[in-house]
Amino acid sequence: MPDWIHAVILGVVEGLTEFIPVSSTGMLLLTKKALGLTDPFWNTFAVLIQLGAILAVVVLYFQKLWGAVVRLPSDPQARRFALSIIVAFLPSALVGLLLHDFIKQVLFDTPMVQCVSLIVGGIVLLFIDKVAPPPRRNDPMKLPILTALGIGVAQCFAIVPGTSRSGSTIVGSMLMGVDKRAAAEFSFFLAIPTMVGAFVLDAWESRDQLAAANLELLAIGFVTSFVVAMVVIRAMLAIVTRRGLAPFGWLRIVIGAIGIAALTSGLI
Repeated sequence: MPDWIHAVILGVVEGLTEFIPVSSTGMLLLTKKALGLTDPFWNTFAVLIQLGAILAVVVLYFQKLWGAVVRLPSDPQARRFALSIIVAFLPSALVGLLLHDFIKQVLFDTPMVQCVSLIVGGIVLLFIDKVAPPPRRNDPMKLPILTALGIGVAQCFAIVPGTSRSGSTIVGSMLMGVDKRAAAEFSFFLAIPTMVGAFVLDAWESRDQLAAANLELLAIGFVTSFVVAMVVIRAMLAIVTRRGLAPFGWLRIVIGAIGIAALTSGLI
């Protein structure tokens, strides 16, 4: 199979899974394993194409985000929103810097960890969907700073592929009384600095791998993930609003179980 087809497949997987709580990184790495892609470049590819999905958030929420930027000098509420994103971003940024090599060299190449994480995370989603406290906050742009910090700490669990960045942040938000839809939207906003930071760090660390041919593959994956994510973000919000987290919890458990069965049987 040509590498450009691999790039398209991985781009579709990234776009489908970046914003739903099933772990885009875990799904990308399991897909990479199933396709037999052993070159270290594909680990870098899995990180860098996430920026395409993040661009979809910027496009879909451009009016809200740009409005907040324009009002920063004059509007205390806009400044508090910006500060809440910065505060929520810092814990995972620190953990990512400290554990970057371990994450890439060990966790990224341990598919059984990813499958177990999918199942455990699925059980957590089912549990939280039932026991989360009644929501007290329904505007993702007006969260208290301490709430944002708690969400940022929850995001740190996503260093383990299969855990899910969006799942961790949504669960953390709901436990602190944030409405499900607002939790999902804050997760989208927090993804912007988080994924841009991961992109810059990984691009610099892997700069020797970014030859012309690899840049072409990255462009294919980037565009594919952007287009697919544009559709998925709206669907994600509709499902979370109407059905909660249970559909994603069961999806994680099924995918993780299939992955473990495939790994133990030697199919992948």
